[in-house]
Amino acid sequence: MSETHPGAKRRVTLRDVAQTAGVSLKTASNVINGSGRMSSETRTKVEAVIKELGYQVNVAARNLSRNHTGFITLAVPSLTPPYLAELANRTIDAARQHDYSVYVTTYAEGSAKGARDVLKKFNSTVSDGMILSMSEVENISKADLDVDFPLVVVGARTTWGIADHVTPDDVNAAAQAAGYLYDHGSSRLAVVGARGAYDEAALLQSIEGNAQLRLRGVIEEAHRRGLTIDPRLIGATNQDWTIGAGARVTQQLIDSGVPFDGVVALNDQLAIGALTALRISGYDVPKQVQVIGFDNIEEAPYLQIPLTTMDSRLEWTAPTAVNRILGRIRGKITEPELLTCSSQVIARASTR
Repeated sequence: MSETHPGAKRRVTLRDVAQTAGVSLKTASNVINGSGRMSSETRTKVEAVIKELGYQVNVAARNLSRNHTGFITLAVPSLTPPYLAELANRTIDAARQHDYSVYVTTYAEGSAKGARDVLKKFNSTVSDGMILSMSEVENISKADLDVDFPLVVVGARTTWGIADHVTPDDVNAAAQAAGYLYDHGSSRLAVVGARGAYDEAALLQSIEGNAQLRLRGVIEEAHRRGLTIDPRLIGATNQDWTIGAGARVTQQLIDSGVPFDGVVALNDQLAIGALTALRISGYDVPKQVQVIGFDNIEEAPYLQIPLTTMDSRLEWTAPTAVNRILGRIRGKITEPELLTCSSQVIARASTR
């Protein structure tokens, strides 16, 4: 049994809008949805009534009538790295612009409960589609991405043309980073954040993975200038891209005695660690050694030596992924596509 409280304000309905404006329910609905044919006077009149009455769309009811939940899922390996946390925030903001909400879930990367498990257990009764940020260590196959629900993959892993793929061009970004250091006086570059043993020939054939693609870009830029990368100056951190890993590996490079005058750190956290190790060892940054990172995390401008970095382009990635998944949900997009964009150097005090 329902109870009406004294003074309670009744919810304005679409019928109220139609009656007040003197139009049919269908016409009022068309104005709400931006569809249908009518005179500009009629549309303006209905919009004025909507504003006057304070009518608000019942999003849940509208989604139900359209056989949509009004939710999309964002699956990420973790929310600890600043890049992934910002990706989540920007995805939520972009979805909100389309009256969609976002379920954010994390998965145990590299385990039996990883991305493959998330894909298998996707529930279409609570979400209309998935944006998947695929971990570098996931053992994902082509078949795993051949799913029966809308899927968009973001990041540097390949999708074999099976699913939509939204990603900045890591090779180009890394080439820009290396080129910037070369243009500003460096000639012997160290790289911090590599994964596994250094195999230049294999890296030059890389088609996926942030570490591999970024290192490929550095190598290619060196070759374009008639220079080489000294394998002794490749600092491997494997899967650890934290500040601590950046500091430890940079200290190892310093202790090796092999001279270098520039550091390309493969993300900003590694770069912060590199800056710490260099300063502790008495190096003048940027006079003796320049440092550049990737992702332009929030802390980058506020360090004691503000960090030069490559723009993450998350302001492009998140809305592009959201627009793509909504296009698939609404049936407007059917063919998988690779969508990429270029990055740019954000110059600060860690370079000359």
